[in-house]
Amino acid sequence: MKLTDKEIEIAEILEKDARISDEDIAKMIGEDLEKTKELIAKLEEVNVVVRYTSIVDWSKVEGHEGVTAMIDVKVTPKRGVGFDEVAQRIYRFKEVKSLYLMSGAYDLSVIIEGKSMNEVARFVSEKLSTLDSVISTTTHFILKQYKHDGTIFEQSDDDKRIVVSP
Repeated sequence: MKLTDKEIEIAEILEKDARISDEDIAKMIGEDLEKTKELIAKLEEVNVVVRYTSIVDWSKVEGHEGVTAMIDVKVTPKRGVGFDEVAQRIYRFKEVKSLYLMSGAYDLSVIIEGKSMNEVARFVSEKLSTLDSVISTTTHFILKQYKHDGTIFEQSDDDKRIVVSP
C-alpha cells in the first residue's frame, strides 16, 4: 500500500507517542483537524496503525515478577506454505508475545512470557518442541531490560558536568 507523505508522518508520530492528541498531530503536519482525523481513521482502517500500546517497566512493580524468554527455533518449512503454517501454530499459544521470521542460523524467533523459568521450560518441552516441523530450539532468558521499542529504562539523572571552582 502506498501512503502519502502526510500519512507516513502521522504513522511515525503515533509510533513514537500514541497518546498525542489529534489537535497536536494536525499542528505538527500542518493540516486541519478534520482532515487529520480522516487520515488517522484511514490508517486504522487499512491496518497500518494496528493497535495503540503502552510500554510498562514491570520490574518496578512488586508482585509482578515474571520471566521473558527469547527462543530461537529451527524448523522444516512445508512445501507450498513455507514457514507460515508452523508460525501460525506457534503464535496461537497464549504464552507467545512476539514471533519473527529470521535470517541466519535459525528460522523463527519466539518471545514468550511466563511466571517462572519452569513454566517457560514446560512451554518449550511440551508445546513448542513437540510440533512436527520444529527441529531444534535454543532458549535465552532476559535478565534485564535496558531499552524497548526505542524507550530507555532506568536513565540516570546524575549530573555528569565537571565542577569548576574559582
